[in-house]
Amino acid sequence: MNTSVKFFTFWNPQNIFTFKTETNQILILIYILINQELKIFFAALTFFTRLPSPYSYDNFDEGLLNRSARYFPLVGWIVGGICAFIVWLSVQFLPHSVSIILSMGIGVMVTGAFHEDGFADSCDGFGGGWTKERILEIMKDSRIGSYGTIGILLMLLFKYLLLSEMPIHLLPLIIIAGHSVSRFASTHTIYTHNYVGNSASSKAKPLCSEITSKEMFVAFIFGLVPLCLLNNYRLFFTLIPVIITKWWLTRYFNKWIGGYTGDCLGAIQQVTEVVFYLSALVLYKNFL
Repeated sequence: MNTSVKFFTFWNPQNIFTFKTETNQILILIYILINQELKIFFAALTFFTRLPSPYSYDNFDEGLLNRSARYFPLVGWIVGGICAFIVWLSVQFLPHSVSIILSMGIGVMVTGAFHEDGFADSCDGFGGGWTKERILEIMKDSRIGSYGTIGILLMLLFKYLLLSEMPIHLLPLIIIAGHSVSRFASTHTIYTHNYVGNSASSKAKPLCSEITSKEMFVAFIFGLVPLCLLNNYRLFFTLIPVIITKWWLTRYFNKWIGGYTGDCLGAIQQVTEVVFYLSALVLYKNFL
């Protein structure tokens, strides 16, 4: 068949209609996939922050909520990005220390102190309980005790001091990396350990109780990309203390309660974030 015949065969009205139909089907499929992926992302964003979302929590079923785990570190990008922007903007007019306090305060407002609350509850539970049942009972109590109060104050103070020692040109990206890496650490805990507790009274169980290897890989990419933006391979060594800390915490939780709760995930996120900042500061002061 010569070229002219091929041309006119393709532009036959029936062939054109078939081509357009197939193209429309592909576009519709792409739209459906993008819309579904956005809904999965907003499931994570809605649960972990108080930022505006086109969906309410009631719009998400259990399967979709489980798949949202892949975007937990991406939520860290957003929260960390907001905090980093506040630091960058306010340091133009205010002292370094005041800018960091503003950034930390905005971060707490954006998340509703979600992870800080989990850390404080974990301090109370494991500090005041000596059996699995008692630990879980204390952690479900909405009131904060002496262990939680002391723990959250020390943790926030430590975080402030570490960020205050960071050079201002590195600080925004360090904050974003800290938020994403620490959320990857808590996400990995869901992948490697079992949830314990009563799902009806827990904040974390309805969101995600299991993660597939595929979702874990996506979370891994989102968790580590901010480190690449720092443009210094030595900062990848900060992952070693983070991994050790995550391993020790999960081992401790597993010993006492046989797995993790939502509060434990919050504690892992907060502690590994601080460990990341500490490791980055040690590297900066001695090796960068």
